[in-house]
Amino acid sequence: MTSRTALHDVIHTQADAIARLAGADFSGLAERLVGARRIVLIGTGTSRHAAALGAMMFARAGIDARWSSAAGFARWGAPLRDGDAMVVITHTAETAFALTCREQALAAGIPVVSITGHGSGWPDAVETVERERSETYTASYTSALTVLASLAAHLGAEEFAPDALRRTAEAVRAVVAEPGIDEVAFPARSIALIGAGPWGVTAREGALKIREASRTLAEGYEAEDYLHGSAVPFGSADGLILLEPAGDPDGLTAALGEAARQEGITVHTLGGAPAGLSPLLAQLPMTARLQLLADRFAEIRRQDPDVAIVGAWAEKRLWTLGAPVA
Repeated sequence: MTSRTALHDVIHTQADAIARLAGADFSGLAERLVGARRIVLIGTGTSRHAAALGAMMFARAGIDARWSSAAGFARWGAPLRDGDAMVVITHTAETAFALTCREQALAAGIPVVSITGHGSGWPDAVETVERERSETYTASYTSALTVLASLAAHLGAEEFAPDALRRTAEAVRAVVAEPGIDEVAFPARSIALIGAGPWGVTAREGALKIREASRTLAEGYEAEDYLHGSAVPFGSADGLILLEPAGDPDGLTAALGEAARQEGITVHTLGGAPAGLSPLLAQLPMTARLQLLADRFAEIRRQDPDVAIVGAWAEKRLWTLGAPVA
């Protein structure tokens, strides 16, 4: 089943897409962000995770960068003001609340940079990859992260220079060839992924992929959040995946793994971040490993990972709520 899914096929295109984008010139769009006192990055679902990591990348350039869900910013965000800029992340260029945020930014007269898939036609957009054939999005996410890193490099974060992005592409290629996930057991009930800092964002993205692809109950947490109450319902029927515990400067991720073992939870570790890569760029190969794990779980459960949204959840009205009013 795995070799016949669009998800499987697209996962294997990501290294090439990252390498291509690593050599692209985004300086014209990046110039829109130069001098901004505050950059707001917004997205929905997977794009929200990209916004979170993108804000961390921009912060490495000394910029006041903040991320928000598109719905949260559209309806509850602080008013846009002179000196702000916005980065809108939406692979389809159709996501309802993302469209509203972009319209609000354009109406406020602030600089906007969008990151979309091919075909948006927006003058402010970097168009990364073709529209995903699987509803479990993969290449659009890692491509968006590559663009965000390139923009951050233009703004002064040298750790995301083109050479670093090309090394990231090769790290993704290596992980796709040998993901090292065969020992991760399919859980009897649910599975949690935890990590510190950027690995906490990747934990949430990985859990989302597992839910979408395999219809398995999966949750992703920042290590601190897992400790503060979220671990309570987990027990011997559940699994726990520790993401790069060596990257946690306080040792909390590893300590939580030990506590989980004592509670009878099956614990697995995915580590081995590529040497010489920024922790933020290391999220791309880790994400690819989790995408492949999601595809493997889909095969185990005999689920189609390319069709995630069905039944009442696919009702068109749900997907248009929050869109700009014509």
